Amino acid sequence: MKKSYIVIGILVLLVLIGGCSYNGMNKSRVTVDEKWAGVQSSYQRRADLIPNLVSTVKGAAEFEKSTLTAVIEARAKATQMNVNAGDLTPEKLQEFQAAQGQLSQALGRLMVVSEQYPQLKANQNFLALQDQLEGTENRIKVSRDDFNGAVKDYNVKVTSFPANILAGIFGFKEKPMFKADEGAQSAPKVEF
Repeated sequence: MKKSYIVIGILVLLVLIGGCSYNGMNKSRVTVDEKWAGVQSSYQRRADLIPNLVSTVKGAAEFEKSTLTAVIEARAKATQMNVNAGDLTPEKLQEFQAAQGQLSQALGRLMVVSEQYPQLKANQNFLALQDQLEGTENRIKVSRDDFNGAVKDYNVKVTSFPANILAGIFGFKEKPMFKADEGAQSAPKVEF
């Protein structure tokens, strides 16, 4: 009789531990999804600002149409990428990062070229948009850092024993993190 109570007690304890582990992993997965939405929102903000920036620059200076075209094309490519947090793989994240990296490079060229036009530098609309874009780039960095922190916490939960056993049973898989773009450790060369 005592043995049956002990077995039932152990089973109840295991169910409670398993339930807590599952709930913790699920909460972490939801946090990762939330942080991914923040990353996408920051990138969308940048994509929304670009047409205004390009229009302002275009109106103030007729120059290197290829630079403007590159920005517009990079924006189109970056906004076509749709990556769902639940379906996030290292390959899809790398593809997303590549598209956003091309857009960042095109914007960098646009900013460098715009420096060559004093009337553009003095244009209040351009300065306001440039400030907005700089603020957006900072938001993107913060969003990516927050996402990486949430992914780290989630990955620790789904790979730690004994939760990793439940993670495998319930389909909780590790998620990839943002990594620096290749060559990011080298400062870009800007010449005037």
